[in-house]
Amino acid sequence: MLIAQRKPHRRGKEKGNAFYLGISGLSVLAALFLWWLAARNAWVNPLFLPSPSDVWAAFADIAKEGYKGSTLLAHIGASMRRIFIALAYIFVTAITLGILCGRVRWIRAIFDPFVEFYRPLPPLAYYSLLVLWFGIQDTSKIVLLFLSGFAPLFITAVHSSSSVPIDRINGAKSLGAKGWRLYVYVILPSCLPDLLTGLRTAVGVTYATLVAAEMIAAVSGIGWMVLDASKYLRSDIIYAAIIVMGIIAILIDTALRLLIRRVSPWVEH
Repeated sequence: MLIAQRKPHRRGKEKGNAFYLGISGLSVLAALFLWWLAARNAWVNPLFLPSPSDVWAAFADIAKEGYKGSTLLAHIGASMRRIFIALAYIFVTAITLGILCGRVRWIRAIFDPFVEFYRPLPPLAYYSLLVLWFGIQDTSKIVLLFLSGFAPLFITAVHSSSSVPIDRINGAKSLGAKGWRLYVYVILPSCLPDLLTGLRTAVGVTYATLVAAEMIAAVSGIGWMVLDASKYLRSDIIYAAIIVMGIIAILIDTALRLLIRRVSPWVEH
C-alpha cells in the first residue's frame, strides 16, 4: 500500500515539474523575442545591445577561430581549471576546519575572527595584496577564488556540525565510536546534505569572482575574454562570453543539485 501511494505522488510531482519547466522555457523565449524586437527596431544603441544574430555570429567566430590566439575551449578550460583547483582546496579545508570549529569551541575562537573579518570584504579589495604576495600567475587567482568560496562553506560546516543532535552523538559513543571515527562515521554523514548545499553556495560565489580573478595579468579565461572585449567595445563578444559563462554556471549548479538529491533524497529540493 505504501508503494502504491508513493507512485501517484511521484508522478504528480513529475507533471508539476514539467509544467514549471515549460513556464521557464516560455519566459526565456519571451526574453529572446523582446531582445530581437528591441535590436530590430533600434530601441537601444547596437553598441549596448547587439542583435541576437550578431551575438551568435561572434560566438560562431570565436568557436571556430578562437580568441587572441587561443580556442574557446582553451579559454573555458583555463577558467574551469582555476575554479576547480580552488574548489578542491575549499572542499577539503572548509569542511574539515568547519566541522572541528563546530564541535570544539576553542578552535572556533581562534579562526572565527579572521573569517568574519575578511568575509564581507569585496574580493577586489584584497586582490592587489594577493598579487604582491603570490605574483601575477595563476596562484594569486586561485587564492582569490579560494578565499571567496571558503567562508560560505566554512560557516555552513560550523553551523551544521554544531547542530548534530546530542542523542546521536551519545548513541554512537555508547556503541564504541570515538576520536576520528566519530567524526568520519557519525558527524560527517549527518552534516553532508548541509555541506553540499553550502558547497553549492560556495561554487556560486567563487564563479562570480572569476572575472575579478582574471582581471590582472591574465591572457586566458572566459572572464578575461569579457574584460578584453570591453576594451575594444566588442559588445557582441561580451554578450557571447557572458551567455557561455551563464550556461556553464547552470550546468555546474544542476550537477550539484543532482548530487544533493542523490545524497539526501528525503529532502525536498
